[in-house]
Amino acid sequence: MTEADRALVDRFLDMMAAEAGAARNTLLAYRRDLEAGATALGEVSSAQVVAIKRLGEAWRELAPSTVARRAAALRRFYGFLLDEGLRVDDPSYALPRPVHQRPLPRILDAPEVEVMFHDAEDRAASGTPTALRDLALLELLYGSGLRATELVSLPRTALRPGQPFLILKGKGAKERLVPISDRAHVAAAKWRDTLPSNGQWLFPGGKAHLSRVRLFQIVRAMAAAAGIAPARVSPHVLRHAFATHLLAGGADLRVLQELLGHADIATTQIYTHVDSAGLVEMVNARHPLADRR
Repeated sequence: MTEADRALVDRFLDMMAAEAGAARNTLLAYRRDLEAGATALGEVSSAQVVAIKRLGEAWRELAPSTVARRAAALRRFYGFLLDEGLRVDDPSYALPRPVHQRPLPRILDAPEVEVMFHDAEDRAASGTPTALRDLALLELLYGSGLRATELVSLPRTALRPGQPFLILKGKGAKERLVPISDRAHVAAAKWRDTLPSNGQWLFPGGKAHLSRVRLFQIVRAMAAAAGIAPARVSPHVLRHAFATHLLAGGADLRVLQELLGHADIATTQIYTHVDSAGLVEMVNARHPLADRR
């Protein structure tokens, strides 16, 4: 990437952080995709339509989702350059638009989640701090549908007596309320009581809070201990299970959108495909015309 490109990308990312509230990981992803664009185009900020049209061919070996993500980053970057008067045209119409289907999220069946809970509760009965931590993590992942980053970065003060919800910052630094069940509150409180009273994080690790990588390792180890293939389980899989099982139980899609912190309900609608059989059954059973012959 040229020095001129690097300076413009830095300005773009500063704007994304200040105006759009983009999180650090989002900014890093944008930078990687723009650097990939610069590698293919030579100079990304001043690239012409002819060169941009060749990106589809240059990236033909990549997954459609990767091409779509890179094109989206370039499209937003060119829009920024146009708005700032740094380009007089917007060449983003020439970017590749791969056709791809969004994959259905992997989930666990409710009985499999129950097995994980039984094992975690049995180990937590010993009162060892590690076992109490694992149960608290599992309760918050499956019981409240938290994202991995949201969970590991919870402050120690997130739990308050008599407060049946957490206030947390999700994507884009947007605050939202997340309900926490009584059992999750109890599990998290028991774990918190093992921590030093002056600590900052609910799940400390190293010099700061528990890392997402470490959380991933803990969840897979819990799955293995419960006799479930570790490759099938991750923090995000438990979040998907939370959403799918709520929907199967009759939860409203708009409510589910709020619980998951999705900006667009189209993102939440993926779960209607996962549980389509259950939705059809619910319509047949509960629709006013269901009993009409």
